[in-house]
This record gives sequence, C-alpha cells and structure tokens, in this order.
Amino acid sequence: MNAEEEQMKKRLRELAERSYRGNCYTFTDFLSLAELSCYYEMERELSFAGEMVSGGSEGRERCMIRFGNPGELGYEQDFPIVCLRIRPLMKKFAEDLTHRDFLGALMNLGIERGTLGDIILQEKEAFLFCKEIIAPYIMENLTRVRHTSVLCEVTEEIPGKGEAELKDINIQIASERIDGVIAKVYKLSRSDSAALFLQKRIFVNGRQCENNSHMLKDGDQISVRGYGRFIYAGGRGLSKKGKLNALIQIYGG
Repeated sequence: MNAEEEQMKKRLRELAERSYRGNCYTFTDFLSLAELSCYYEMERELSFAGEMVSGGSEGRERCMIRFGNPGELGYEQDFPIVCLRIRPLMKKFAEDLTHRDFLGALMNLGIERGTLGDIILQEKEAFLFCKEIIAPYIMENLTRVRHTSVLCEVTEEIPGKGEAELKDINIQIASERIDGVIAKVYKLSRSDSAALFLQKRIFVNGRQCENNSHMLKDGDQISVRGYGRFIYAGGRGLSKKGKLNALIQIYGG
C-alpha cells in the first residue's frame, strides 16, 4: 500500500467514526476510481457507520461517499451534489469541445478537483456534477471554454448513463476475457494490455481489477486510466471463423 492509499483509508475511517459518534452525516469529496477502490477494499470495515455512494445519477464514475444510517439518525440528507448545464451562447458557432477542454477551463478557475464529479458531453453541451457549495462560483466565472462563450445554469434534467455520447464499435474476440477485449478496443498488444493490470489502471464497474483473465458480462463498464472508458454491450454471435462478435460502446470526449 502506498502513502496515498494509506492517507485515503485514514480519511475514510475518520469520516465514518465522526458520523457514528456524532450522530450526523459526513461526506467525502468526489473520489477518483483509485480512491473509490480504497473504499471498496474496506467496505466491510466501515459498514458500522452506514454508507452510500453516489455521483449524482446512475452510472457515474467519480462519486462521493456518505456516511450515516438514516434508520439510526432518524432523517435523510441528500448528497450535496448539483448538476450544471454548460451550453454555448451561440450554438451555431460553437467549437467541438472535448472533456479535456471543459475540465481545463474549470481547473483554470482554481477549483479543486475534489469538488467536481463527472462531465457528460451531449452534442455541443456539457453536464457537470459538482459540489453544491462551488456551483455559484462556477456559474459566475465560467464564461468561456477555449474560444466558445458559454452559459452555466443548474438543471434538473440530468442525462442518464445511456444519454451520454456513445460510439458503437464492433470487434471480434476469442473470448470475453477482459485483457483481450481491452487490447482489441485500444489496439494494444496482449502484453501491453496485461501491463495495465499490473499498473492498477483497470476498473470494472468502479472497482479496481487486477485479474487480467476476468470474464466480462453484458453491461459491464470498463475504465482504463490514460485511455478512456467503454461499456461491454455483449456478444452478438459467432463469425464464420468462430470468433465472438461483440458490441462496444465507447464514451466520447
């Protein structure tokens, strides 16, 4: 265990104990997949406090953890998460902006990464999950992304997992082993794909995966740090040469 993982686990214990002893809810920042993996490793240890994970809507990658049991506390408290819609003032002249463009513009405002959740791209717009406390600052100060003037506003129309921009591709694989699928999707050699597992860069449904022979199931979400993420949408029959035809849905941006 490295120092960052140890520090994260210490922080999670502190929040769980504060919730349990103080009879109140406590929340983490938005956590990365690697940080969430620390939580999943100690999920049983922290269960005494009661916990829940949310990123603002279903299928989110960056999430917050809430400690506190509604049954024992006697009340419910929502996650302090809002969704901001970031849209161009003049859609006709807007650039084709990427996830990196939106994130870079936000980071240039001096905002801490832990206050920001997922960014979902949809046509020329983006939907940003963020901490409620930072939303007014973003709405006031994020006026431009690259050369495109934008407007930010709180929205209740939160896009679901299926509404993000997904690109369908068809691949042929020998089996549903995760290393072979990743190699095919990102055009890597089998050895390069296997190395990603040793580097702890593979996550399946939000949990770190170090087993390169793990068999994928329909609907699994795979994140590969440094490459992107995709949904394994399952097999679509066999080819004439006996290979499995599979549908992959790659997240855009």
